[in-house]
Parts: sequence; C-alpha cells; structure tokens
Amino acid sequence: MDFQFGEKEEQLRKEVRQFVKENLPRDHIPAMFEEENSDETWEFAMHIAKKLAEKKWLTMAWPKEYGGADASVWERIIFGEEAGYWGIPGVGMGVSGTAWVGPTLILLGTDEQKKKYLPLISSADPDGVWCTGYSEPNAGSDFANIRTRAEKRGDHYIISGQKVWTSAAHRARWCWLACRTDPSAQKKHQGISLILVDMKSPGVVVRPIRTYIGFHYFNEVFFDDVKVPVENLVGQENHGWYHLMQALAFERGISVGTSASCRRMLDELVQFCNETGQIKKPEVRQKLADITAEVETLKVLAYEAAWKMSTGQQVIYEPSRDKAYGDGIMQSLGRIGTEILGAYSQMDPMNKHNKWSKIKGALEHMYWMAPGLSIAAGTTDTMRNIVGQFGLQLPRSY
Repeated sequence: MDFQFGEKEEQLRKEVRQFVKENLPRDHIPAMFEEENSDETWEFAMHIAKKLAEKKWLTMAWPKEYGGADASVWERIIFGEEAGYWGIPGVGMGVSGTAWVGPTLILLGTDEQKKKYLPLISSADPDGVWCTGYSEPNAGSDFANIRTRAEKRGDHYIISGQKVWTSAAHRARWCWLACRTDPSAQKKHQGISLILVDMKSPGVVVRPIRTYIGFHYFNEVFFDDVKVPVENLVGQENHGWYHLMQALAFERGISVGTSASCRRMLDELVQFCNETGQIKKPEVRQKLADITAEVETLKVLAYEAAWKMSTGQQVIYEPSRDKAYGDGIMQSLGRIGTEILGAYSQMDPMNKHNKWSKIKGALEHMYWMAPGLSIAAGTTDTMRNIVGQFGLQLPRSY
C-alpha cells in the first residue's frame, strides 16, 4: 500500500480547508445527526450543501455526465477526511441521496429516472432530499422479513405498510423504499422490490421518534394505499434484494469519514486535557494513547480499502469490517471522553460562555448515540458474519 498523496490531492485538501475557514463558524463541532434535528441546523446544512454542489464536491465521485466530478478514489478520500474532521454539514443532504440513492440509480436506473432524480441530488435541490425505507417493526437485521406490500394494479403500485427508524423522513421529498411485490415467493428475499415514493403522496404519514436525548432525526412512516407509478420501480421487479445489497455496499462505504470525525473529537479532548492539566494524570494519558491507536488503525484500514479500489481490486468485506470496528471506536471514545470530562460532559453545547461547551455536548452525544450506530446499516454481528464468510472464508453454519 502506498499512502503518499500527490500534488493534486494535497491541493484539494488546501481548498477544502479554505472552504471551511470561509463558511463555517470557528467553533463548529456538530453533534451526530444534528443537521436533521432542528429547522435552523437543517437550513444551514442545505445552505452549505448548495455551495458544495457548486464546486462539484457534493457528488464528486459521480461521473461528470450526472453532475459529479469523476474524482479519483484518493480525491474522494481527501474530501471525506476533511469533511469528517471539520464536520462539514450538508455532505449527505439527508444522508442517503448522495451516498447510495444516486450511485445505485447510476447503475440500475432507467434513463428517465436518471434525468429526473440525479440533477436534483447533485444540485442540492430541496426536492433532491431522500430518506431510506428499510427497517420495519419486525424486520431489522432480518431484512427479508419485510411486510410492506406493493401490489401492482395496471400502471401503478398500491403500497401499504410501515417503516421505522427512518432517518430524515421529515425532511425528505423522496423515499428509497424496499417493499414486497411477491408475497408467494418460495424464498422471502426473492419477492422484494425497490420503489421510489414521493413523500408528498396521499396516504404517506410521518411520525417523529425522538431519541432519549431529545433529538429528532428518526421517524415512523406509514403507507396507507399509496399510489405510485410503475415507472418508479428501480431495476427488476422482485430483484430488489440484490439491488439493495449494492445500495448497502455504497452505504457502508469507506470509513475514512468516521476515523476523521473521531480524530477531531480526540484532538479537542487532548487540547482540553492539556489546558486543564489533566494530561499530567498517567491514567488519562493511557486512555488517550489507547484510543489514539484505535483511531489511527481505523484510518489505515480505510486507506487499505481505498488502495484496493484504486488498483482495480474488488472490495467485498472491507466496508463491513471497518464499520464494525469504527462503531466500537465511537463507543469507546464517547465513554473515555465523558469519563475524562466528568460532569462537565453534560454542559449545554449552546452555552456561549465556555469555549469547551461545544465539544462537551458533542462528546456526550457520541456517548449516547454510538451504541445505536452499531445497529444502523447492519448490526455489528451481521458485519462480522460478512467478514467471516467473505474475508476469512469460514463455512456457513446452516
């Protein structure tokens, strides 16, 4: 592996840092999922997303013909690192549109779907914001157990069912929906399809799910005989399982953003310890050293996956490996950070009278939210099973 960046990549890094300096507050350290929580943070995120779109950074990995920059793997790594470290808002624009809806449509969408949806996403148009309808009350990791039904009637599907834990559904114009189109399929995963649903359609109801720390980014979504044109089907009917596996590969992606955001929190924590004298305590130095090694290891793993992609090698299990490892690091960092900060970790991040209030609020938020992230986009055990099967070539137990 060669991790030396060229002049082009380093120039991009300088440009991104200049963008941060010109467009973000000096003390900008966002808490997890902060963008979707309030109207104020959402408007700011969309404002920044527009500026990113103008620079072709929002969808830099996409081909130029679809509004991207056709950037190299290493350019995407540089941008992902800087965006993660500085917490640039609006990068995901509702999480799913830029990351997996767009890339999957580029691969599987019809010409009409590409013409309609990709420009909305790449330009950061409010009508280009998406949510993802996967999980249901009885179908989480057991994804093939979904029950939301899409019944074909003439030139429309009639959709009925419920989704849960749907991030940004209250902000999204469109839903990337997994549903059952063949309830009589011999195997459950063979009767699933992927359909694009307008969230303004009659019969769509969104109800908020507030987390135990009061944030609103999760939702329940109900579909009551929602009428959707058949041309909103993505790929082949009843082949949605295979299409969604591709989308999930995009979603899990390369974990360089996770390692960079953890590095930022760690750097802020180290600065706090230096200025308050806690760095003199051996137990504090040991905790910081341990988590630093973990964060750096995650970065190297992400670089390895990127290097393989850049040399044309197939990346199969690496995103799952890195997600499982990164989720554990975020839990450890949240725990270590709140232990070091003590009661100060609960300081209101909106307190303008203390320079450390933002990081303290963000670290506490990480402490509370990190365990849930080990479930999102596939549980840690699911990720380990993928590593065991495809990375270690272990036999299946059934």
